[in-house]
Amino acid sequence: MCSQKRLSHIFDSADRIPFDDSSRIILMSDCHRGDGSQADEFFNNENLYLSALDHYYREGYTYIEIGDGDELWENKKLSDIINAHPDTFQRLKRFHLEDRLYFIYGNHDMVKRSEKYVKSNLYEYYDKREGKVLPLFENVRVHEGIVLEYQGEANQDQNKKILLVHGHQVDFLNSTMWRAARFLVRYFWRPLELFGVTNPTSPAQNQEKKEMIGMRLTEWVIRENQMLIAGHNHRPMFPETGEPLYFNDGSCVHPLVITGIEIDRGEIALVKWSVKVREGGVLYVGRDMIAGPRSLREFFTTKRLFASCSLKDPAI
Repeated sequence: MCSQKRLSHIFDSADRIPFDDSSRIILMSDCHRGDGSQADEFFNNENLYLSALDHYYREGYTYIEIGDGDELWENKKLSDIINAHPDTFQRLKRFHLEDRLYFIYGNHDMVKRSEKYVKSNLYEYYDKREGKVLPLFENVRVHEGIVLEYQGEANQDQNKKILLVHGHQVDFLNSTMWRAARFLVRYFWRPLELFGVTNPTSPAQNQEKKEMIGMRLTEWVIRENQMLIAGHNHRPMFPETGEPLYFNDGSCVHPLVITGIEIDRGEIALVKWSVKVREGGVLYVGRDMIAGPRSLREFFTTKRLFASCSLKDPAI
């Protein structure tokens, strides 16, 4: 199935989650949680991530992770990742216990598309410190995509939908050939990464690939006249008025910064979390708006007659 048709199939068949002007949702992706080794890209930003999760939990947000949450190309065992980041998984478990947690799989955690794998590895895990099996995300489902359906005023806000998908579906190497790509990463690039060599074939490291993926996702938005939020290429995107409604939440492995997209009571914004300095040299974790907030109604009601558009990176 070609990439454009695949996205349309996901849009047609994905579970629908209703939301309205009282809803609060945080979208993050590309955490690439690893095993705590030198190759674990998430490790340096984990405290930023924990601070963000604490904020979103307190403020009543639903957390939706849109792919590549766990680095399961470089690492074979999800339990090693969970044991390397116990605080992170316990924070996520709090969302799950209150039905405020959704997972979408990406290319680096493609194995989660198997219900058997999810049941064996996410419902519970072996805790090395406790020396026993403990519950984690019992009965959780991991989706290829989710559609958010806006529930507005009767007869005024119908058919307002947002497709959430990781975005690897438009990247041949990382979708159709994902097993081959995983082999190369696990047995070739990971050993080099331990010595500080980065993988040039990754969309996160290759500007040309970033732009190609963004353009393919934008083509689907234009063709289907639908709003799309994705991850995969680690490139935050927030369209200007009149541009195609392709958004990207960026990643949690930018140098010393994590990014995400908030949907907060009828508005949408691209945000970043980073370490800041107060007077006196006191360090703290703070949140900044990169783009927005903008009314979702404004996006939904904008006439979408898109000509050629350029993609611009919001400054992070």
